[in-house]
Amino acid sequence: MKKEKFKEIVWDFVYDIIGALLFNIGVFCFAVNAKFAPVGISGLSVILNHLYGLPMGITSIAMNIPVILISYKILGKRFLFKSAKTMLVFAILLDLVVSKFPMYSGNPFYAAICTGVFSGLGLTIIYYRGASSGGTDFLIMAIRKLFPHLSIGQITWGIDGAVVLIGGLVFHNIDAVMLGIFATVATTIVIDKIMYGLGAGKLLFIVTDCGEAVAKGIGDMTGRGATFLSGQGSYSRDDKQVVMCACNNRQVVAIRKAVHEIDKNVFLIITESNEVFGQGFKPMDETLSNSY
Repeated sequence: MKKEKFKEIVWDFVYDIIGALLFNIGVFCFAVNAKFAPVGISGLSVILNHLYGLPMGITSIAMNIPVILISYKILGKRFLFKSAKTMLVFAILLDLVVSKFPMYSGNPFYAAICTGVFSGLGLTIIYYRGASSGGTDFLIMAIRKLFPHLSIGQITWGIDGAVVLIGGLVFHNIDAVMLGIFATVATTIVIDKIMYGLGAGKLLFIVTDCGEAVAKGIGDMTGRGATFLSGQGSYSRDDKQVVMCACNNRQVVAIRKAVHEIDKNVFLIITESNEVFGQGFKPMDETLSNSY
């Protein structure tokens, strides 16, 4: 057990370093010189660096303290201690390592996209290990724990939007707002596509009078199982069978075709599913070992 624990701590540090390098490269090498505020506390540290020349790593640690106090009861001791380690790695690598890297001086739009991509990759690595880089990430994870139906990307977009607007005021440039928005959108897309995209799929609700035949048709066509739910029409009051089926994106067309051939009057609802766990999809214990 001690050996496994030590191995987990080592891997945490490895992921922290990789995530910190990617994230800080996105912020320092691309956003600072392009003069716009990217995500969260890092965006605020860019603003303060522009105004007063303060080192961004130390500034981010100072701003993290009140956020930690606010989030402590919601997220718990283990998550915050783990994240404090990650936060220190981010700050140290930013001030001592990444700050020595050359800055990109090309097209500001390309800089914003690169900021979003690098930041999104770095944050995804940290989130996957069940930690956070600190700052508004603490608030993001706290909000997600209270409202698990919201994706991390959606919460990130809401919080970071305020920082982007402040950046536009500080840099006295509407382009700074637009660049910050581009960077935030890119970050959101990267986080959601990597964290949810690999396990994402479709969830189908099929209202039909031929439930058994529909389930068999789905199984024959794709090998997917289905779940029967009971339903009743609100107008006719007739009993209906609702067949629920989770599948990957490639199987949707085949299932829709099979269902329509069986029941021409079928009522079909297709929705997005961020993550699907269980047989035929991701194992349930894949993320539990990394959860906070």
